Amino acid sequence: MLVLSRQKDESIMIGDEVEITIVDVRGDKVRLGITAPKHIPVHRREIYDAIQREKSQKPDGEVQTGGNNEHHDSAEESMHKKAPQK
Repeated sequence: MLVLSRQKDESIMIGDEVEITIVDVRGDKVRLGITAPKHIPVHRREIYDAIQREKSQKPDGEVQTGGNNEHHDSAEESMHKKAPQK
């Protein structure tokens, strides 16, 4: 695992198409901004795991594919949305 230190408004590039920017740091919480093409799915880890569990429970041939950043997967819809911070 590559470990990098970044400060607010600094970025990390993954390849030529994905940029991760540190948007805010408050205590032990870090807000990230992710810029990626629509063909690269971007999910929080717990959402990704739920999607993978859902895919593994479907019969063969019925695997749903991702591929956008609109986050309308049924596994994600079932997760609680975090309230905006004040």
